[in-house]
Amino acid sequence: MAGVTQKLAETLKQGKSVLSTWSTLADPATAALLMRENFDSVVIDMQHGAMDYHAAAPAISLIAAAGKPSIVRVPLGDFALVSRLADAGAAAIIAPMINTAEDARQLVAATKYPPLGERSWGPNAVEGLTGLTGESYFRAANAFTLCFAMFETQAAFDNMAEILAVPGLDGVFVGPADLSIGLSAGKELNPLAPTVTRTLKVLLEKTRAAGKYMAAYAPTPARAAEHQHDGYAIVALPGDAGFMLAGARTALAELHHASGQPA
Repeated sequence: MAGVTQKLAETLKQGKSVLSTWSTLADPATAALLMRENFDSVVIDMQHGAMDYHAAAPAISLIAAAGKPSIVRVPLGDFALVSRLADAGAAAIIAPMINTAEDARQLVAATKYPPLGERSWGPNAVEGLTGLTGESYFRAANAFTLCFAMFETQAAFDNMAEILAVPGLDGVFVGPADLSIGLSAGKELNPLAPTVTRTLKVLLEKTRAAGKYMAAYAPTPARAAEHQHDGYAIVALPGDAGFMLAGARTALAELHHASGQPA
């Protein structure tokens, strides 16, 4: 039976949509706690979140203990970190601001073993999470260690055909907030803007035609439902920090209502 790291690739191959959540807080236990709910995976955000490698690696193992795979967004341009996270058991890597085919090739090189990429040999925790060792892991890893290029700028959209043609790139992941900034030339921050919605439709069509997976961050549950209906491979909802704040606001509102105090 396949291990937990392979589950993401296997689910996507079956044409099923993966519902993920987002983790930005520094404690690995927070990401693991989210996996007690009915999410399929969690995105560990190392770009804007507080986790470094020493927090992300144990988080991957704790998430795997819940039987679920991890997706990690690496910091901007930090391709050297990609292979370390794959060695730790990450099922997929998201790289931000992939604006050219060369950017995409660097991502693939860091994620995939030769002859497809340039990832060096040195798996550690991942062998235990896959049930594979040595040669068997080496031969199979490229197929289930996935890499997604983030589309967040006008440049990425302009270079879409060339990026999607890069061998070994498994899919694209849209960051709608940055995309709204890019498409408006810095005039607007609105991930639900009509221009973003139209661009998503074009990108979905082109991504599918290229045989790649389409994924995106969904700022609201309603947008997440739209993406699932449209057949996105991965849909990511906001996560731990937002849930904490929402829970606090709900508790305070209930307290004020019960005590007759103004909110």
